[in-house]
Amino acid sequence: MRTTMRRRLTALGTALAGCAVVLLAPGGTATAGAGADGARDEGGTARQGAEQEPPFRLWIPRRLSAAAEGPGGRLWLDLGVRAVAGAHPVEVRSHRADWKSPLTGTWSAGPLGGTLPSGLQRDFSGLTNFLKVEYRDRRGRVVKTRRMDVCLNNGGERARPDAPATSPYPFGCPMNAFTVGSVQGIQAGWAAPLAWDFRPLRLSPGRYDVGVQVNPRWADAFGLAAEDRSLSTRLTVTQPDGHTHRHGDAPRRASSSGAGKLLAGPAASAPTTESAGRADGPRPDLRSLPAFGIELNAKSTHLRFSATVWNAGDSPLVVDGFRRGRGDVMDAYQYFFDPEGEQVGHQVVGEMLFHGANHQHWHFQDFARYRLLRADGSQAATSGKVSFCLANTDAIDYTVPGADWQPEGTDLSTACGDPGSLAIREVLASGSGDTYAQFRAGQAFRIEDLPNGWYWIAVEANPSGRLVEHDTTDNVSLRRLHLGGRPGARTVKVPPVGQVREEATTP
Repeated sequence: MRTTMRRRLTALGTALAGCAVVLLAPGGTATAGAGADGARDEGGTARQGAEQEPPFRLWIPRRLSAAAEGPGGRLWLDLGVRAVAGAHPVEVRSHRADWKSPLTGTWSAGPLGGTLPSGLQRDFSGLTNFLKVEYRDRRGRVVKTRRMDVCLNNGGERARPDAPATSPYPFGCPMNAFTVGSVQGIQAGWAAPLAWDFRPLRLSPGRYDVGVQVNPRWADAFGLAAEDRSLSTRLTVTQPDGHTHRHGDAPRRASSSGAGKLLAGPAASAPTTESAGRADGPRPDLRSLPAFGIELNAKSTHLRFSATVWNAGDSPLVVDGFRRGRGDVMDAYQYFFDPEGEQVGHQVVGEMLFHGANHQHWHFQDFARYRLLRADGSQAATSGKVSFCLANTDAIDYTVPGADWQPEGTDLSTACGDPGSLAIREVLASGSGDTYAQFRAGQAFRIEDLPNGWYWIAVEANPSGRLVEHDTTDNVSLRRLHLGGRPGARTVKVPPVGQVREEATTP
């Protein structure tokens, strides 16, 4: 079973500096400003000069209204807060050297930019504790306070007519615990939504003054002037009128997926040779992340887990399958590309089989394997998961050279074909990973006959060695765990990996 981290609620030309730009100011008015070089403070952050526009300005509607739902007045609110970029894209890059190290980050907006203070960003899911929202009643009393993380990639729209038509940035922020790098950004002249509240808010019917403030530490890091750090709006909460005032259920956090451009279809026909050309230019580099989501089933007879294999190379992994006659087998070819994206070669790398019982699509046979190892490294159990339909389910490191920020194939709707397919293309884009959860029958490790003790879950990419990649020494990852308890009531404990802590689930 495939899983994506987006299921956990955790969603382009540039105007030149020095040219006049039109920005939306709080309250919906327009102001004109001109760019100018900024100075840098002692911490390395570029400060705004006397005439320098801020990297972004906040915007919010003058008034909002919402209907309370159910007992106590339950609301899911989109306050409409936007961060509006000026003459330059606003970009935040975050990275960690390994899972023992804290996140480091930098930001840039044309001539402005700097290093983010240590500890400011908790993880890759967004800008930690970026906004503070206060709700005051008509007497001026604070009745609710919310602090919100913000993902700059949660969609957006042009805020001025001459802004670029498209944005290069990803849609959504990574939610995988083992992500190692991310990019967030707002295109020049675009507005990014900030204040979806993913927790229900309870407010009695009435009128409220809502104040939105950028966390002072973030405001200082971005060099925001006092007038650019906060704004307010008027919220009117009404009684339910029998009609829903929201679409669907509680708002869902944006995923790390995006519609892109990469290599949408397979080659026109099968190659006439098993191999041709050379793969001495850009190549994929498959790496395995430590297993996560480790838990026992209700009867404590099977050990479940999730695993991600990702591409750290400077080229996508592109595998095309071509059907052999009318059978349920395809020959699989890996294709190679030069730095300009032109195809320069191919090689047979295995087979694709049609899986009709549970999946109804085609699986590549030589992508990964999962094993449970004893403390001495000997094999204790294997997973029945041996074939894969590649999809870019997780953003793992969008800071690697050649990373595709808007990959295709972020779900199973197009990547895996159907019973009538003559050919298909499966792609793992640079910077993205493919995550599967081993919950189906035959995929979890059977552990009822295994003694208590320490074990390793081994996740291995490219196990047959047939796929061509930059480096095969980083294909295997190991995650340590301890089995305990007694038959029918087994336990599992999983130590953290560096600063990444995961709680194992025991029935």
